[in-house]
Amino acid sequence: MQSENPFVADFVKMMNSAAGTLAGMGREARENAREKFKEFMGDMDYVTREEFDAVKQLAATAREEAEALKARVAALEARNG
Repeated sequence: MQSENPFVADFVKMMNSAAGTLAGMGREARENAREKFKEFMGDMDYVTREEFDAVKQLAATAREEAEALKARVAALEARNG
C-alpha cells in the first residue's frame, strides 16, 4: 500500500488547478484577440474582387484612349507644324 503525503497531494491539486486556469486564460485571450482582429478588419474599407476588376478595366480603357489621343495630337501637330 502506498502512503500519500497530504502536502504533496495538495500541491499536485493546486498545480492541476493552476494548469487548468492558465489553459482557460490562454483560450480566453486567443478568442479575445480573434474578436478584436475581426472588429479591426471589419472597420476597414475593402473592395470586392469584382469592384477591383471593374476599376482595373476602366483604367486600362482610359490608358488606351489616352494613347490614341496622344497619337492623334502628334499626327495633327505633324500635319500643321
